[in-house]
Amino acid sequence: MKLAEFLKSPKVDLAAVFLLMALGVFLLLRVWLQDHPQHNPWVPLDLRDPPGWTTRQKLADLRVNSDACRTILERSGIGFVSYEPVGEGACRRDDRLSLTRAPLSPSLPQTSCAVAAGFAMWFAQSVEPAARKILGSGIARIEHLGSYNCRRINSGKSGSWSEHATGNAIDITGFTLEDGRRISVLKDWQSGDEKGLFLRAVRDGACGVFGTVLSPDYNVAHADHFHLDQQKRTWGVCR
Repeated sequence: MKLAEFLKSPKVDLAAVFLLMALGVFLLLRVWLQDHPQHNPWVPLDLRDPPGWTTRQKLADLRVNSDACRTILERSGIGFVSYEPVGEGACRRDDRLSLTRAPLSPSLPQTSCAVAAGFAMWFAQSVEPAARKILGSGIARIEHLGSYNCRRINSGKSGSWSEHATGNAIDITGFTLEDGRRISVLKDWQSGDEKGLFLRAVRDGACGVFGTVLSPDYNVAHADHFHLDQQKRTWGVCR
């Protein structure tokens, strides 16, 4: 009997057929998610896994759960130092730490744990692999403008507070390779060569682990740096 004839048979309970089909799909999906934990919304985050469908949201959720964030750093083998809360009002930083082995220069900034977790994943899963693949050398240093700055967006006197006000953001200006070459966001973004290709690759990689990613494509204020933050959003911003 053909499938169409079988389904038209009065003896066939279509609801049961569809239920069995749905069960089959569910079981297949469950097995697939077990093999791809980076896409599974119910599996705890591990920064050693590649970024997946749910990674950015899991990282953003850590913004309001610093204890869980520190547990994830420890479970993922990421070294860090925690600091006591400091500051007042909109610029109070209850959640601040520094990564101990991050190749950041000129110094290791104090950021929110969620930013630190995002940076650690971005470096391991995007920056270092892209540097070796596109430029043929590993990363020696990642240059930054800092994390904490008690100010409103665009340094104005009114409007929303910047994510920098609580150390929940970091601005990246360039990269120095192990072979001595330097890649500058300002000078190389529009270069059209391998340096520009690398910068776009790491910008796109950041979009998978940070809530907000702003590059020179966003506006002139970001012509010389990538702004990366973990503002909790329903949808990420990647420009």
